[in-house]
Amino acid sequence: MRKLVVTAFISADGVMQAPGGPDEDRDGGFGHGGWAVPFVGERVLEVMSEFTRGAGALLLGRRTYEEFAATWPLADDPHGDLMNGLPKYVASRTLGAVGWRNTTLLRGKAAETVAELKRGDGGDIQVHGSSGLIQTLLAHDLADEFQLLVFPVLTGPGKRLFGDGTAAGGLELTHTERLPRGGLLHRYTRAGKLEYGAMGPETGNW
Repeated sequence: MRKLVVTAFISADGVMQAPGGPDEDRDGGFGHGGWAVPFVGERVLEVMSEFTRGAGALLLGRRTYEEFAATWPLADDPHGDLMNGLPKYVASRTLGAVGWRNTTLLRGKAAETVAELKRGDGGDIQVHGSSGLIQTLLAHDLADEFQLLVFPVLTGPGKRLFGDGTAAGGLELTHTERLPRGGLLHRYTRAGKLEYGAMGPETGNW
């Protein structure tokens, strides 16, 4: 069984967005595109490069695929070679074809096709960006690990990594690191069912 690992840049109030620019994603009238860029220094680039080198394949939603496919084939550097060479899968109901090298378009319902992909052979499947696809993966409990780069900003409304449809469950922190400018890197793995308890004077647990 292959692990599915989600990575995301998120604000302190849980809004996810890639380090693009003001017009990267204005869905819902979002007006803070590019907020992550000031935090992307040498260590953040190292983290993302190290992370991607551990991938067996990438899984992308339509919007992220189109952004990556327009950019990475132009990159003439080791990370560009890595991104272009990795197997890539795109979950989309609207794309008719994909042209980026080593890319496969997944047909059918995303949850079912991704579950089948996880049952195959190969290394970890990494999800970069792809906020809409991530919501489907979370609702069907298909994400096994999370790499979260959290930065000290509040954006208010926006696309939250853990949306209303997220399946409940526990997480185990496997790594944490302070990043420059107050950022934090957290890595989590799924840790079974959500646990419950009670406390207060009436319970004797105080």
